[in-house]
Amino acid sequence: MKFAAPGLLVLALAGIAATQPWLAGTAHAVKERDDVVALPPPAELHVATLGWDAAAVDLLWAKLLVEYGVHWTEHRDFTKVPDYADAILALEPTYRPLYRIIDTLLAYRPMQGTEDDVVRARGYLERGTRERPDDAKVWMQYGQFMAFIAPSFLHDTATQDAWRQRGAEAMAQAVELGADADRALSAATILTRQGAREQAIRYLTHIYEQTPETSDAHEAIGRRLAALAANVQLDEADAVHKAVDAEWQEQLPFVSRDAYLLVGPSVDPARCAGLASRDDAACARDWPAHLAGRGVRGLSELGSSADSP
Repeated sequence: MKFAAPGLLVLALAGIAATQPWLAGTAHAVKERDDVVALPPPAELHVATLGWDAAAVDLLWAKLLVEYGVHWTEHRDFTKVPDYADAILALEPTYRPLYRIIDTLLAYRPMQGTEDDVVRARGYLERGTRERPDDAKVWMQYGQFMAFIAPSFLHDTATQDAWRQRGAEAMAQAVELGADADRALSAATILTRQGAREQAIRYLTHIYEQTPETSDAHEAIGRRLAALAANVQLDEADAVHKAVDAEWQEQLPFVSRDAYLLVGPSVDPARCAGLASRDDAACARDWPAHLAGRGVRGLSELGSSADSP
């Protein structure tokens, strides 16, 4: 009996040594073939985190990026991006880092993105514009993806053209929210190629009115408008620009032009008090109505006729 315990130990060690390589190889093969995401459904995830939503989001985001890189390194397909994305957005719908690169994670996933992945990426980006409607970078990400990246994954020419036009409109929205005005030229080029020339003219006119007169973007947009034979719109935009600048220098020259545009037109408090003044053109609180009351064309017409992106 005194040799029984050592014998059993030796036998167990021999069994482990004999089976471990085979088990390790099987586990590795299974892991390479199928990824397992051990997460509850998004609807139950908030309860599972016990209130630590922010920490869980950071952990899931880090895990997603690591898995993405590992799969590229090991040359393995990675189809679980939506599982991670849905979990993150269930906890934090406005999570900006995800919206900034979700198109890359899906369209250029290991080993190759498909048309379905591109359609899914569009859905996430459109959700981003709804969750963060004033975020210029999210709108620009959405627009550039639709205009430049997604069409190469689509097979139907009409669908490609429709996606490019929607991308141009989203880029236009991004510029109006504060993105680089130079991007307005790219958006206008796409709109023109898609046959939406009048929309491109209205859009460029609007951006031309908003950019500082001394900026390179202002001059470049002016040249593009002239090239589009939009001289009338250019003259009207110049009139709007001069009218706004005159009021800015007269009333609040010590603030930036952008800040002055944000504050809005100055009105007489005594004259504009009460409901009786709501139809008084001199009491208009927004720029289109204010300039229309002064007989300045351009921005007022644009506000009513331009298509919203």
